[in-house]
Amino acid sequence: METDYSEVTEIAGEPISGEQFDRLHHRYAWAAQYCRDRDVVEAACGTGPGLGVLKSAARALCAGDISPKMAAIAHRHYGARIAITQFDAQALPFADKSKDVILLFEAIYYLPDATRFVRECARVLRSGGHVLIVTANKDLWDFHPSPYAHRYFGVPELRQLLAEQGFECEFCGFQDASRSSLRQRILRPLKRIAVLAGLMPKTMSGKRWLKKLVFGAELPMPAEIQPDARPYVPPERIPATQPDRRHKIVYCAARRPA
Repeated sequence: METDYSEVTEIAGEPISGEQFDRLHHRYAWAAQYCRDRDVVEAACGTGPGLGVLKSAARALCAGDISPKMAAIAHRHYGARIAITQFDAQALPFADKSKDVILLFEAIYYLPDATRFVRECARVLRSGGHVLIVTANKDLWDFHPSPYAHRYFGVPELRQLLAEQGFECEFCGFQDASRSSLRQRILRPLKRIAVLAGLMPKTMSGKRWLKKLVFGAELPMPAEIQPDARPYVPPERIPATQPDRRHKIVYCAARRPA
């Protein structure tokens, strides 16, 4: 039986925090730089909020999600503008050496076998192509895993996973936890206690009240983000050989050597 990822995926119109809104905009602005005039795939695209940004940069774009419900929501919004289908990131439905960039955002930990995904990327990408991965940073001391996750990868583990298939990696961090709001810094120890005690809510509806308490005012999740909604500042480069203890989000750009 397939997991219903709608329980852990933000859907257009639902409330999200300002911090989530910033993450959404930033990661697609970052990715767009790699996608310029390239053949691009976004795997595990969810409801596709960043596909419009990618489409404006890419030579060609297609996307998909393992959840038929998520793919259908994205398809209803974009219609004929973008090819959106249902597919598994571990079995990409594309020919060998047919793409230049593959994106997997906030989803690698949901894959039962991340190695299969990386092997598929090595098969599908042309020489010099990139896999762009964005993931929650498991190495923060108050990290809270998703109940549906199979395995989280910190920086060294992600580098090793990709290096086994010949990829060369660069890493960046986004949203320095030490610069969080006073409210968040005060509440982080309480969050850690709740995580250790198994008291954290497991569904989106259950988490909503907690996010509002920690992050404050909410915004509606956009069906399609606008590229100029937030100013873009490049993420901070971080070492590839040690865990990152500072940033909430890890970016990885993995290049397939020519």
